[in-house]
Amino acid sequence: MFAKNLGAIAAPTASLHFSQEAKDYLLSNYQYAFITLHVGAGTFLSVESEDIRKHPMHAEFVEVSPQAQNALDNSPYILCVGTTALRAIEHYKRGFGNAPCHLFLHPGNPVKHAHALLTNFHLPESTLIMLVASMLGLEKCLALYQIAIEHNYRFYSYGDGMLIL
Repeated sequence: MFAKNLGAIAAPTASLHFSQEAKDYLLSNYQYAFITLHVGAGTFLSVESEDIRKHPMHAEFVEVSPQAQNALDNSPYILCVGTTALRAIEHYKRGFGNAPCHLFLHPGNPVKHAHALLTNFHLPESTLIMLVASMLGLEKCLALYQIAIEHNYRFYSYGDGMLIL
């Protein structure tokens, strides 16, 4: 729904949870900013290192327009739609600007600037579930995923969504 720039190998899927009416409502009633993170194939690779800090994080190019920079720099509350948006915003807010992003968010490197996240339920051993754990903490993340499993939630790109506040 929000993908528009060529360069990514996959479209952002968290936005698939919005109907056109919901999208129109949100864009009419809330301040927003669009950013670009060109999703690379590394997003879908499993973490195989026993010590996750040794996982070689893939690079993805981030582009934050001057309008988006202004919005992000002046917003007291940031809700990200998707892990790609969160990763790109953290990359920008940590001072890396429009450059390749190697940022690996996990419980040992927690989210510092985003306050909320709308995302899908991600697969085990992925950098994406570790990003979720970087917001929630590992124990809370595992507990919530156990609830999702018990209630047969659908995982991955076209699965069920969760809102972390």
